[in-house]
Amino acid sequence: MSIAQAVAQQIRESSWIRRMFEEGIRLRAERGAENVFDYSLGNPDPEPPVAVMAAAKALVLENRPRSHAYMPNAGFPEVRAVLAARLAQATGLPYSADHVLMTVGAAGALNTLLKAVLDPGDEVIVLAPFFPEYRFYIENHGGRMVLVETREDFTLDLDRIAAALGPRTKAVLLNSPNNPTGAIYAEGPLRALAALLARQAPAALVISDEPYKAILYDGNAQPELAPLMPRTVIASSWSKQWAVPGERIGYLAISPTIAEAGALAAACTFAHRTLGFVNAPALWQLVVAQVPDACVDVALYQQKLDLLCSALRRIGYEFTRPKGAFYVFPRTPLADDVVFIQLLRAEGILAVPGSGFGRAGHMRLSLTLPFGAIERSLTGFANAYRIAKQRA
Repeated sequence: MSIAQAVAQQIRESSWIRRMFEEGIRLRAERGAENVFDYSLGNPDPEPPVAVMAAAKALVLENRPRSHAYMPNAGFPEVRAVLAARLAQATGLPYSADHVLMTVGAAGALNTLLKAVLDPGDEVIVLAPFFPEYRFYIENHGGRMVLVETREDFTLDLDRIAAALGPRTKAVLLNSPNNPTGAIYAEGPLRALAALLARQAPAALVISDEPYKAILYDGNAQPELAPLMPRTVIASSWSKQWAVPGERIGYLAISPTIAEAGALAAACTFAHRTLGFVNAPALWQLVVAQVPDACVDVALYQQKLDLLCSALRRIGYEFTRPKGAFYVFPRTPLADDVVFIQLLRAEGILAVPGSGFGRAGHMRLSLTLPFGAIERSLTGFANAYRIAKQRA
């Protein structure tokens, strides 16, 4: 067999998210689309904001000279300058264009950074529950993922983080608002984490993965990490904020308070090219410069969140209400989350088992299906819950 052993192993452990998404395609063909309720994939259902599409259309029609040509590997300087100014205003830190790298989505940003900083055997601390592809990104570049549990309500457990820090700790990867839980890490615990890292791992980077930063509920706010953590590198994208995940446009921002920020930016720019990304999509970089703060109507997600949470609680499901992102992460009424997922599947409901995110006994439900579909699915959630309780 010519497939690399590491890749073969990763395929065996590959994401439940895609598996359930593909199951949805099969079920829709079998039962009809109106009878399948796909909560599996975080694929935004609103159309992009009008301002985003208007900017894209105008740029295409303008067809300015060299707008589709190669550019500096870090991206168009004028686009990076816009984002640097935006970051400086939000954080109070002196970001410049030299601290920003335009990337092929947040995943491209993370792979670029990890390629630039990891030596074989270096460790990256990841908090569970976690986006499962983090493990592959880290292992892609010779690193080792060190999984650390959060508390029952998904807040930071500083004692567990302290116990996991070691001489090979290269980074701590934070994802807030979190996929799959919707948790937001509060400012107080983040300050305590910064103090812990200063004592035990002063050279470690804090990687802040922020693609859901604009998707917030119930008046919650996401703290800016860079002013709290002096060695922060931000990885983000417009996939969720603009509902354009297929366009793969994101960025990496290296805090100006990192002593070696210039060298790190140069290493990331080199790694970006050698990984084959070469440049972030040119057209979408130019759209970013025009409407970086445009956002889908979060009220649409809030309405769906309110509907689903109210109904699940009424049925008897237990969960911590999410503060951001577009997922709900309830406990399953059976300890074996995979078995319970099959009960939901019999009702035409596709969900992802929490064991795929490092927290068994839970399931992830994405709020990216229509409001009416959520309403029609509630009977199925009730039926599956009743059957599970009869088995328990």
